[in-house]
Amino acid sequence: MAAPALRVLAGLTARRWLQERGWRPQDVRVVPAAAGGPKGLVLNPLDRFLFGHWLAGDGPTVHLLGASIGAWRMAAACCADADTALARLADAYVAQNYPHAPGRSPTAATVSAVFNDTLVPHVGAVADELLSHPRRRLHVFTSRGRHLLSREGRWRTPLGYGAAFFSNLASRRALGGWLERVVFSDPRDPLPLPLDDFRTRQVALSAGNLQPAVLASCSIPFWLKAVHDIPGAPPGAYWDGGITDYHLHLRYDQLAGDGLVLYPHFQPSVVPGWLDKGLRARHRASRALDRVVLLVPSAEWIARLPGGKLPDRDDFKRFGDDLTGRMRCWRAAIDASRQLADEFANAVQGGRPLPIEPLH
Repeated sequence: MAAPALRVLAGLTARRWLQERGWRPQDVRVVPAAAGGPKGLVLNPLDRFLFGHWLAGDGPTVHLLGASIGAWRMAAACCADADTALARLADAYVAQNYPHAPGRSPTAATVSAVFNDTLVPHVGAVADELLSHPRRRLHVFTSRGRHLLSREGRWRTPLGYGAAFFSNLASRRALGGWLERVVFSDPRDPLPLPLDDFRTRQVALSAGNLQPAVLASCSIPFWLKAVHDIPGAPPGAYWDGGITDYHLHLRYDQLAGDGLVLYPHFQPSVVPGWLDKGLRARHRASRALDRVVLLVPSAEWIARLPGGKLPDRDDFKRFGDDLTGRMRCWRAAIDASRQLADEFANAVQGGRPLPIEPLH
């Protein structure tokens, strides 16, 4: 029998919970969604099953946390018809196309303008619907600049991010001198986690700031423009939520009440910030992940994808002006990832169980 394409990795408490009680949708309290750009596309069929079917219906409140593409994914999951909204997200993400001069990359201003227009039907036009879901509460993570990074500028931004890079080498908390986490949260219920691990502010989500918050959360420095002065939030420049919270490595061990954190992810490690990608010592599982269940594709399954890898942002350069080729590659990856959703559905519906591995 072939090995599963989907791996389940869990903290100690989460492993014991699943062994004693099995897979029960009412046990899920939090669902995080990482930054990572096109990598998140392989989670689309799994998202559609989770939010369109398994976690649908009556039950306790579920908090959806997202940074960058994860913020868009979790916003779509708050639609009344989450399955359809998530399918539309995948179609729109794959079809991204930014005007540019021959042989040149599109400007950050162009990418921001086009991407903002893309978000309108998916986020801005349905803001009231997203913020009125009976069970789901959205929390959008952004990174707000401080000092040199308080406003975007030709020299300020590269100098500020250079300082942030070296500060982060010293310690993750030192990064807070240049960037702070700002979480835009559904005001109906507070996020049931402490955010004292890093310099943080919280702002109430509203129909007036939902779209700019999601745009900011997706605004990769130098690729897109910062979003300035979001309504209801402290003034300043806001960038990609993945800079401060790349994979949302938060204090899940202090989750209020009973329940689990179910985390569909594209890799088996939860990296705290974007600037920590090269700092392997910060990739290890911590006590904070004790109640986390990761659902991740296996390395063998990834090797069978087009190009032997997950879709990523480098594909924009690799395919260049071959829009059709890139779209075909990404759609093939999404089609293949239905296997991940099918294996999870089979496991939770009483079929073939999935082995539960410890987080490392």
